[in-house]
Amino acid sequence: MTTRPISQVFAATSNGEDLSVSDHFEVINPSTGRPFGLAPSVTVDQLDGVFEAAHAAYLVWRTDDNTRREAMRKAADVLDARAADLAPVLTAEQGKPLSDAEAEFHAAAVWLRYYADLELPPEIIRDDAEAFEQVVRRPLGVVSAITPWNFPIMLAMWKIAPALRAGNTIVVKPSPFTPLATLAIGDVLRGVFPNGVFNVVTGPDPLGAAMVSHRIPRKVSFTGSTATGRRVAVSAAEDLKRVTLELGGNDPAIILSDANIEEIAPKLFWGAFANNGQICLAVKRVYAHASIKPRLVDALAAIAKDVAVGDGMDSGVQLGPVNNAPQFARVKELVFDAIGNGARAVAGGAPLDRDGYFFSPTILDRVDDGTRIVDEEQFGPVLPIVSFQDERDAIDRANNSEYGLTASVWSNDVDHAASVASHIDAGQVAINGHGRGVLPHLPFGGHKASGVGVENGPWGLYGFTDIQVIAAPPRN
Repeated sequence: MTTRPISQVFAATSNGEDLSVSDHFEVINPSTGRPFGLAPSVTVDQLDGVFEAAHAAYLVWRTDDNTRREAMRKAADVLDARAADLAPVLTAEQGKPLSDAEAEFHAAAVWLRYYADLELPPEIIRDDAEAFEQVVRRPLGVVSAITPWNFPIMLAMWKIAPALRAGNTIVVKPSPFTPLATLAIGDVLRGVFPNGVFNVVTGPDPLGAAMVSHRIPRKVSFTGSTATGRRVAVSAAEDLKRVTLELGGNDPAIILSDANIEEIAPKLFWGAFANNGQICLAVKRVYAHASIKPRLVDALAAIAKDVAVGDGMDSGVQLGPVNNAPQFARVKELVFDAIGNGARAVAGGAPLDRDGYFFSPTILDRVDDGTRIVDEEQFGPVLPIVSFQDERDAIDRANNSEYGLTASVWSNDVDHAASVASHIDAGQVAINGHGRGVLPHLPFGGHKASGVGVENGPWGLYGFTDIQVIAAPPRN
């Protein structure tokens, strides 16, 4: 089986045929900064037909739990088998190395299998001589899913798998920066799910806004910036749609005075720079105890200078480009602002002199709270290192943010680190690692402006359901 040319992959309608679109938009390869493909621009009017097909499919899909589970397992098998074929599409549009792109498709298969195997039993509240009371979970209907450009496949599957398992149908709109790999998934999964169950639409705004405001979907699951998430919440509130919002983060790492620098430096570096720092939960700012900060800065700088940066298609590349021109410009702006205000780039500090959106992995010293690179989410290959003397002060500074997604504490004394972690206002705090809890069975969600609701685990599944109480006379 071969994937058809990407420009011919469209969302399925109720009869299993492709949408016929007249307009397309260019997709840019971030390694060159030039167009390399086209994606269909689905119109708001065409969206009506897609949602109607999804609703028609929902009326049948919701009725057979075993059919849903088997289809999800089959979809996982297809993604595993086709991962190597699909990875170049993701690398070309997102920029990440081929090995990382392939791993993303395999991760999507893991999420499908996890939810296919997850039980959703009724909860019996009372069963005695006087009454029988039971709480069951019912699907919501059609789901609108809007996904980002940093992990377009994995983060889409965080929505697709629990939504389908619960009995909903779904319409997915990937970011206009990375539409093609999601379209390719729609193509290779043709026939795995019944027509109208899993749909992909692509296009620039106002398509995203229409996904939220449309009358048919009963839930919106969005991953992206906090600013856009606020607009999604306001629009969804008009007809009381359920929402899950996985938003931004300015994730701190606190390095205590007894941390083993040689041991933690590689883990801390990749906790910040994996996927070129373009991860919502990546370490965005480090608070290092003054007694060990110079050694930590030197160790991180040495790693940064040795990392292979280049086109993700090339062998041996560890970090690719920043994904898109606006984000590239933002990273430059924040780094230059920091340096202009006294920061020292001990590694990197500037774009690489080549085509595309390449920025040198950057470690910044002599920075403090109040600098934009510390206070804002940079979402790129940059890490500021801030000094502290008092642990309570470090905790307060880590918490002094509108965000509360993830954090980490690093120490040779795990119990003490856990005690410090308990005071940090974040949805997840890891000890001697960062992002340890990104697993299908654990809830993932932020505090404060980092989101509403959670994804993953049974808690993520519950977010795609409504509760229904069955109250009856006693059973004989």
